[in-house]
Amino acid sequence: MTTLPSDTTLTESGLDLRSRQKRVLLIACGALAREILALIKANGWDHMDLQCLPANLHLYPDRIVTAVEQAVERNRDRYDRIFVVYADCGTGGQLQAKCADLGVEMVEGPHCYSFFEGNAAFAAHGDDETTAFYLTDFLVKQFDAFVWKPMGLDRHPELRDMLFGNYTKLVYQAQVEDPALKAKARDCADRLGLAFEYRFTGYGDLEHALKAQSDTA
Repeated sequence: MTTLPSDTTLTESGLDLRSRQKRVLLIACGALAREILALIKANGWDHMDLQCLPANLHLYPDRIVTAVEQAVERNRDRYDRIFVVYADCGTGGQLQAKCADLGVEMVEGPHCYSFFEGNAAFAAHGDDETTAFYLTDFLVKQFDAFVWKPMGLDRHPELRDMLFGNYTKLVYQAQVEDPALKAKARDCADRLGLAFEYRFTGYGDLEHALKAQSDTA
């Protein structure tokens, strides 16, 4: 899956730049595009549009707040409601504070690994998972682009022990059941020298959050 450009509004049928009454705009991380579009299509939420910010903001969490604020301000007059489909994502509470200032809601949770598993279930792991490294469907597909190369492991594989020496396992949180993705995730664990654990999470609290927005539209 390629990174979606900012200012691109999508529905399940493709580009949709319409401005309508009584519509909901979802401003989301590009890494969640496939899952959100699947939920929109499966549930018939044709009153929801999706605007994705670049997925590589995942690598620069300090830029997320400004990017979300700009997207909200650009679209505020075109939609009845805007919902931000980012968790805290390393912003240290700044995104939540900005959303409150802007008068928009956002999905709950510290990061997507938490809301995909379900925030309550993820929190229940407690200290047992402090040495776990997580991948979602998106990150399995984009492992080289978002993990291996940005960390310099393609050029300096000797950095692996320094970067991942304190991890003990790789947890693959699968949104869809796909044997090919599972095999690729296992290979990612092998490349990092970590034990492999597979968890089928589905869409977790992401689906609940979007349903709540749909029900109040």
